[in-house]
Amino acid sequence: MQQQNMNTQNQQGIMQQPPAVISTKDALYLTDMLSWNLLACKKAHFYAQQCQDQELKIHFEQCGQMHQRHYEQLLAHFNQQNQQNFMGMQ
Repeated sequence: MQQQNMNTQNQQGIMQQPPAVISTKDALYLTDMLSWNLLACKKAHFYAQQCQDQELKIHFEQCGQMHQRHYEQLLAHFNQQNQQNFMGMQ
């Protein structure tokens, strides 16, 4: 019985499409994620510049690039939502 209830709850919690509107809470979370990824990118770049070991330097650079990609993906999603919301107001 409990397993059936859990399966029903799990099925209801899955969205096939993201909502068209970002809530205030979601926008704040996205802003935090942008900040975290930007900071991680900057730190990794700084560490890569300071590092003498070439192998570690490469890993720091890859880490920084990963965080930069995540930052850009989040920013693109955030900007896309803002443009859709702005177009809907006109």
